[in-house]
Amino acid sequence: MFNILKRSLLGALLCASFLFAGHSMAAPDATKAPSQVASASLTPSEAPTAEANPYGLGALWAQGDAVAKGTLLILVIMSMGSWYVIFTKFNEQSKLHKFAQAAQANFWSAGSVRQAADALESTSPFRFIAEKGLEGAAKHEGLLGNVDFNTWVTMSIQRAMGTVQSRLQDGLAVLATVGSTAPFVGLFGTVWGIYHALVKIGMSGQASIDKVAGPVGEALIMTAIGLAVAVPAVLGYNFLVRRNKAAMEEVNAFGADLHAVLLASAQK
Repeated sequence: MFNILKRSLLGALLCASFLFAGHSMAAPDATKAPSQVASASLTPSEAPTAEANPYGLGALWAQGDAVAKGTLLILVIMSMGSWYVIFTKFNEQSKLHKFAQAAQANFWSAGSVRQAADALESTSPFRFIAEKGLEGAAKHEGLLGNVDFNTWVTMSIQRAMGTVQSRLQDGLAVLATVGSTAPFVGLFGTVWGIYHALVKIGMSGQASIDKVAGPVGEALIMTAIGLAVAVPAVLGYNFLVRRNKAAMEEVNAFGADLHAVLLASAQK
Protein backbone atom coordinates (compact mmCIF):
# COMPACT_ATOMS: atom_id res chain seq x y z
CA MET A 1 0.00 0.00 0.00
CA PHE A 2 2.84 2.36 0.83
CA ASN A 3 4.52 1.49 -2.47
CA ILE A 4 1.35 2.26 -4.39
CA LEU A 5 1.01 5.68 -2.73
CA LYS A 6 4.69 6.37 -3.34
CA ARG A 7 4.37 5.56 -7.04
CA SER A 8 1.21 7.68 -7.41
CA LEU A 9 2.88 10.65 -5.73
CA LEU A 10 5.94 10.28 -7.94
CA GLY A 11 3.76 10.19 -11.13
CA ALA A 12 1.89 13.27 -10.04
CA LEU A 13 5.14 15.13 -9.45
CA LEU A 14 6.43 14.10 -12.89
CA CYS A 15 3.22 15.26 -14.61
CA ALA A 16 3.34 18.59 -12.83
CA SER A 17 6.96 19.10 -13.77
CA PHE A 18 6.19 18.40 -17.47
CA LEU A 19 3.26 20.83 -17.50
CA PHE A 20 5.32 23.59 -15.87
CA ALA A 21 8.17 23.03 -18.30
CA GLY A 22 5.82 23.20 -21.31
CA HIS A 23 4.21 26.41 -20.07
CA SER A 24 7.59 28.06 -19.50
CA MET A 25 8.74 27.12 -23.04
CA ALA A 26 5.56 28.40 -24.72
CA ALA A 27 5.46 31.73 -22.88
CA PRO A 28 8.53 33.26 -24.56
CA ASP A 29 7.13 32.39 -28.01
CA ALA A 30 3.77 33.99 -27.16
CA THR A 31 5.46 37.14 -25.92
CA LYS A 32 7.87 37.20 -28.84
CA ALA A 33 5.30 37.02 -31.61
CA PRO A 34 3.52 40.33 -30.82
CA SER A 35 6.83 42.12 -30.51
CA GLN A 36 7.89 40.85 -33.93
CA VAL A 37 4.56 41.98 -35.45
CA ALA A 38 4.84 45.37 -33.79
CA SER A 39 8.41 45.83 -34.95
CA ALA A 40 7.44 44.80 -38.48
CA SER A 41 4.56 47.27 -38.55
CA LEU A 42 6.74 50.10 -37.27
CA THR A 43 9.61 49.56 -39.74
CA PRO A 44 9.24 52.18 -42.51
CA SER A 45 11.72 50.48 -44.82
CA GLU A 46 9.46 47.44 -45.10
CA ALA A 47 6.33 49.48 -46.02
CA PRO A 48 5.09 48.98 -49.62
CA THR A 49 6.06 51.76 -52.06
CA ALA A 50 3.84 53.13 -54.86
CA GLU A 51 4.87 51.83 -58.28
CA ALA A 52 5.04 54.00 -61.37
CA ASN A 53 2.21 53.74 -63.91
CA PRO A 54 3.30 51.11 -66.45
CA TYR A 55 0.77 52.32 -69.03
CA GLY A 56 1.15 55.40 -71.19
CA LEU A 57 2.76 56.68 -74.36
CA GLY A 58 6.04 54.97 -73.56
CA ALA A 59 4.37 51.60 -73.10
CA LEU A 60 2.22 52.20 -76.17
CA TRP A 61 5.28 52.81 -78.33
CA ALA A 62 7.30 49.97 -76.77
CA GLN A 63 4.56 47.35 -76.95
CA GLY A 64 2.88 48.50 -80.18
CA ASP A 65 3.38 46.78 -83.50
CA ALA A 66 4.24 48.38 -86.85
CA VAL A 67 0.64 49.44 -87.51
CA ALA A 68 0.26 51.15 -84.13
CA LYS A 69 3.58 52.94 -84.47
CA GLY A 70 2.77 53.98 -88.03
CA THR A 71 -0.60 55.37 -86.94
CA LEU A 72 1.04 57.34 -84.13
CA LEU A 73 3.65 58.75 -86.53
CA ILE A 74 0.92 59.79 -88.97
CA LEU A 75 -0.87 61.69 -86.21
CA VAL A 76 2.37 63.41 -85.20
CA ILE A 77 3.08 64.44 -88.80
CA MET A 78 -0.48 65.73 -89.21
CA SER A 79 -0.16 67.78 -86.03
CA MET A 80 3.18 69.28 -87.07
CA GLY A 81 1.82 70.11 -90.53
CA SER A 82 -1.31 71.80 -89.18
CA TRP A 83 0.64 73.95 -86.70
CA TYR A 84 3.12 74.91 -89.44
CA VAL A 85 0.27 76.03 -91.69
CA ILE A 86 -1.41 77.97 -88.88
CA PHE A 87 1.69 79.98 -87.99
CA THR A 88 2.74 80.47 -91.62
CA LYS A 89 -0.64 81.70 -92.82
CA PHE A 90 -1.05 83.95 -89.79
CA ASN A 91 2.30 85.55 -90.62
CA GLU A 92 1.29 86.03 -94.26
CA GLN A 93 -2.01 87.61 -93.29
CA SER A 94 -0.25 89.98 -90.92
CA LYS A 95 2.09 91.06 -93.72
CA LEU A 96 -0.86 91.55 -96.05
CA HIS A 97 -2.50 93.84 -93.52
CA LYS A 98 0.70 95.91 -93.34
CA PHE A 99 0.86 96.08 -97.14
CA ALA A 100 -2.76 97.26 -97.20
CA GLN A 101 -1.98 100.04 -94.74
CA ALA A 102 1.04 101.13 -96.82
CA ALA A 103 -1.00 101.13 -100.05
CA GLN A 104 -3.80 103.09 -98.44
CA ALA A 105 -1.36 105.68 -97.10
CA ASN A 106 0.94 106.19 -100.10
CA PHE A 107 -0.58 104.77 -103.28
CA TRP A 108 -3.33 107.26 -103.98
CA SER A 109 -1.18 110.31 -103.30
CA ALA A 110 1.27 109.52 -106.14
CA GLY A 111 1.31 111.35 -109.47
CA SER A 112 0.46 108.28 -111.58
CA VAL A 113 -0.42 104.64 -111.19
CA ARG A 114 3.05 103.67 -112.43
CA GLN A 115 4.79 105.79 -109.82
CA ALA A 116 2.45 104.54 -107.11
CA ALA A 117 3.12 100.90 -108.04
CA ASP A 118 6.89 101.43 -108.03
CA ALA A 119 6.68 102.95 -104.57
CA LEU A 120 5.21 99.74 -103.11
CA GLU A 121 7.37 96.80 -102.02
CA SER A 122 8.11 94.14 -104.59
CA THR A 123 6.41 91.43 -102.49
CA SER A 124 3.24 93.46 -101.94
CA PRO A 125 0.12 91.89 -103.48
CA PHE A 126 -1.24 95.40 -104.08
CA ARG A 127 1.72 96.16 -106.34
CA PHE A 128 0.99 92.91 -108.20
CA ILE A 129 -2.62 93.98 -108.76
CA ALA A 130 -1.56 97.45 -109.88
CA GLU A 131 0.97 96.07 -112.37
CA LYS A 132 -1.57 93.64 -113.81
CA GLY A 133 -4.01 96.51 -114.19
CA LEU A 134 -1.41 98.62 -116.00
CA GLU A 135 -0.46 95.66 -118.16
CA GLY A 136 -4.09 95.10 -119.13
CA ALA A 137 -4.55 98.76 -120.00
CA ALA A 138 -1.37 98.79 -122.13
CA LYS A 139 -2.20 95.61 -124.11
CA HIS A 140 -5.60 96.74 -125.30
CA GLU A 141 -4.78 96.44 -129.01
CA GLY A 142 -5.08 93.94 -131.88
CA LEU A 143 -7.70 91.32 -131.19
CA LEU A 144 -7.97 92.55 -127.65
CA GLY A 145 -8.99 95.91 -129.04
CA ASN A 146 -12.32 94.39 -130.01
CA VAL A 147 -13.06 94.00 -126.29
CA ASP A 148 -14.42 96.98 -124.49
CA PHE A 149 -11.65 98.75 -122.55
CA ASN A 150 -13.70 98.80 -119.37
CA THR A 151 -14.39 95.09 -119.62
CA TRP A 152 -10.76 94.24 -120.41
CA VAL A 153 -9.33 96.23 -117.49
CA THR A 154 -11.95 94.76 -115.19
CA MET A 155 -10.98 91.23 -116.26
CA SER A 156 -7.27 91.97 -115.73
CA ILE A 157 -7.79 93.30 -112.23
CA GLN A 158 -10.16 90.48 -111.28
CA ARG A 159 -7.65 87.88 -112.44
CA ALA A 160 -4.97 89.50 -110.30
CA MET A 161 -7.27 89.59 -107.29
CA GLY A 162 -8.19 85.95 -107.87
CA THR A 163 -4.49 85.05 -107.83
CA VAL A 164 -4.04 86.88 -104.52
CA GLN A 165 -7.06 85.10 -103.06
CA SER A 166 -5.72 81.74 -104.23
CA ARG A 167 -2.42 82.42 -102.51
CA LEU A 168 -4.22 83.35 -99.32
CA GLN A 169 -6.07 80.05 -99.35
CA ASP A 170 -2.94 77.94 -99.84
CA GLY A 171 -2.56 75.52 -96.95
CA LEU A 172 -6.11 75.83 -95.67
CA ALA A 173 -6.96 72.54 -97.38
CA VAL A 174 -4.35 70.88 -95.18
CA LEU A 175 -6.09 72.14 -92.05
CA ALA A 176 -9.47 71.02 -93.35
CA THR A 177 -8.10 67.56 -94.16
CA VAL A 178 -6.41 67.16 -90.78
CA GLY A 179 -9.47 68.37 -88.91
CA SER A 180 -11.76 65.91 -90.69
CA THR A 181 -9.52 62.82 -90.80
CA ALA A 182 -7.43 62.94 -87.60
CA PRO A 183 -10.25 61.61 -85.34
CA PHE A 184 -10.78 58.66 -87.68
CA VAL A 185 -7.05 57.91 -87.80
CA GLY A 186 -7.00 57.91 -83.99
CA LEU A 187 -10.10 55.70 -83.94
CA PHE A 188 -8.41 53.24 -86.27
CA GLY A 189 -5.45 53.05 -83.88
CA THR A 190 -7.85 52.45 -80.99
CA VAL A 191 -9.69 49.65 -82.78
CA TRP A 192 -6.41 48.03 -83.78
CA GLY A 193 -5.05 48.27 -80.23
CA ILE A 194 -8.22 46.86 -78.64
CA TYR A 195 -8.18 43.97 -81.11
CA HIS A 196 -4.64 43.01 -80.15
CA ALA A 197 -5.43 43.52 -76.46
CA LEU A 198 -8.36 41.12 -76.70
CA VAL A 199 -6.21 38.60 -78.56
CA LYS A 200 -3.59 38.70 -75.80
CA ILE A 201 -6.25 38.39 -73.10
CA GLY A 202 -7.80 35.41 -74.89
CA MET A 203 -4.43 33.68 -75.27
CA SER A 204 -3.55 34.21 -71.62
CA GLY A 205 -6.96 33.02 -70.44
CA GLN A 206 -7.17 35.75 -67.80
CA ALA A 207 -9.86 38.43 -67.95
CA SER A 208 -9.18 40.21 -64.67
CA ILE A 209 -9.32 44.00 -64.46
CA ASP A 210 -5.53 44.36 -64.38
CA LYS A 211 -5.24 42.37 -67.60
CA VAL A 212 -7.98 44.31 -69.41
CA ALA A 213 -7.57 47.91 -68.19
CA GLY A 214 -3.94 48.33 -69.26
CA PRO A 215 -4.09 47.29 -72.94
CA VAL A 216 -7.50 48.88 -73.50
CA GLY A 217 -6.34 52.12 -71.86
CA GLU A 218 -3.27 52.22 -74.10
CA ALA A 219 -5.49 51.74 -77.15
CA LEU A 220 -7.79 54.59 -76.11
CA ILE A 221 -4.78 56.93 -76.05
CA MET A 222 -4.91 56.87 -79.87
CA THR A 223 -8.40 58.38 -79.87
CA ALA A 224 -7.29 61.11 -77.47
CA ILE A 225 -4.29 61.92 -79.70
CA GLY A 226 -6.53 62.06 -82.78
CA LEU A 227 -8.83 64.55 -81.08
CA ALA A 228 -5.86 66.60 -79.86
CA VAL A 229 -4.65 66.84 -83.46
CA ALA A 230 -8.06 67.60 -85.01
CA VAL A 231 -9.32 70.30 -82.64
CA PRO A 232 -6.47 72.83 -83.22
CA ALA A 233 -6.68 72.22 -86.96
CA VAL A 234 -10.42 72.99 -87.06
CA LEU A 235 -10.07 76.06 -84.86
CA GLY A 236 -7.10 77.31 -86.88
CA TYR A 237 -8.98 76.78 -90.14
CA ASN A 238 -11.98 78.82 -89.00
CA PHE A 239 -9.72 81.54 -87.60
CA LEU A 240 -7.68 81.86 -90.80
CA VAL A 241 -10.76 81.80 -93.05
CA ARG A 242 -12.25 84.70 -91.11
CA ARG A 243 -9.01 86.68 -91.43
CA ASN A 244 -8.86 85.88 -95.15
CA LYS A 245 -12.31 87.40 -95.63
CA ALA A 246 -11.19 90.59 -93.94
CA ALA A 247 -8.03 90.69 -96.07
CA MET A 248 -9.97 90.14 -99.29
CA GLU A 249 -12.26 93.02 -98.44
CA GLU A 250 -9.21 95.28 -98.46
CA VAL A 251 -7.99 93.74 -101.72
CA ASN A 252 -11.39 94.13 -103.42
CA ALA A 253 -11.64 97.74 -102.30
CA PHE A 254 -8.18 98.45 -103.70
CA GLY A 255 -9.06 96.74 -106.98
CA ALA A 256 -12.26 98.74 -107.38
CA ASP A 257 -10.46 102.03 -106.75
CA LEU A 258 -7.65 101.06 -109.15
CA HIS A 259 -10.19 100.20 -111.84
CA ALA A 260 -11.78 103.62 -111.52
CA VAL A 261 -8.41 105.36 -111.66
CA LEU A 262 -7.31 103.43 -114.79
CA LEU A 263 -10.56 104.25 -116.58
CA ALA A 264 -10.23 107.91 -115.68
CA SER A 265 -6.61 107.97 -116.87
CA ALA A 266 -7.53 106.39 -120.22
CA GLN A 267 -10.22 108.98 -120.88
CA LYS A 268 -7.82 111.88 -120.54
